[in-house]
Amino acid sequence: MQEENWTTIIKPKTGWFDINLKELVQYKDLIVMFVKRDFKTMYKQTILGPLWIIINPLMTTLMYTIVFGNIANISTDGMPQIVFYMLGTTVWTYFSSCLTKTSSTFTANAGIFGKVYFPRLVTPISTVISGLINFGVQFLMFLGFMAYFMIKGSPIEPNLWILITPLLLVQLAALALGFGIIISSMTTKYRDLAVLVTFGVQLWMYATPVVYPASQIGGKLKTLMMLNPVSPIVESFRYAFLGSGSIPWNYLGISVLTTLVVLFAGVVLFSRVEKTFMDTV
Repeated sequence: MQEENWTTIIKPKTGWFDINLKELVQYKDLIVMFVKRDFKTMYKQTILGPLWIIINPLMTTLMYTIVFGNIANISTDGMPQIVFYMLGTTVWTYFSSCLTKTSSTFTANAGIFGKVYFPRLVTPISTVISGLINFGVQFLMFLGFMAYFMIKGSPIEPNLWILITPLLLVQLAALALGFGIIISSMTTKYRDLAVLVTFGVQLWMYATPVVYPASQIGGKLKTLMMLNPVSPIVESFRYAFLGSGSIPWNYLGISVLTTLVVLFAGVVLFSRVEKTFMDTV
C-alpha cells in the first residue's frame, strides 16, 4: 500500500507558548479573506454603507467641539478645535475598535473554531488589519482639514517626526491586540468581562488626552495619565502633525515596553486558552 504524503500534520499543543509564526504566514490568504469579511459585514444592510467611516468621526468631532471646546472651554493649545479633536478621535477610535472587537474573538467565532482548523490568532490579527482601512480613510480626512486650516494661516506646524507615524501605528495596533486577546481569553470563563469592556474603554478614553491636551494636566495626575500607554502615542501624533506639545520620550519608552509585555502575555494566555476554550464557551 502506497504511503500518503501529508503536507500538514495537526498535533495537539501542550506548551505555554505554542504559536507557530511560520504557520501564520502560511495562512495569510485566510487573513485577507477575514479582513474582507469584516469590512463587508460591518456595513452590510446599511443605507449609507462605507460613508459611515467618514460620518462617525465628523459627528464625534463636532460633538467634542461643542461640548469640550465651546461649553467647557477646554484649551486646545492654540490649535483649531476641529483638527485637534479629529486627530485625537481618529487615533483613539482605531485603538478602541480593535480592542473591543478582538476582545470577543473566542465567543464571536466559536462556531467556526469548532468546525475547522486554522491558527486562532488569524482572527484577531485580521481584525486589527481591517481596522486600518477605517483609520486610513479617517486620517486622510483629517489631513484634508489640516491642510485647509494651514492655508487659512492657523499655527499648525507639522514636522519631520511625521516619519515615525508607521511605528506609532504599529505600536497602537500591537497594544490593542495584546489587551484584546487577554480579555478574549478571560471571557471564555468570565462572561461579565464582555459587559465591562465597553464601559471600561469609555473611561479609558477620558484618562487619555483625546479631548484635552496633556499640557492642561499637572503634578502627579499628569504622571499617572502619561503612564497610560496610549497617552504618549496620542501626544506624539499631535506633535508630529500639529506641532502641539512635545513627544514625551520617557513615557513613550515606557509605553513601548508596556506594549511588548502586554502583547507577549496576551499571546501566551491566548495560546493556553485556545486548547480548551470549546469546553467552556
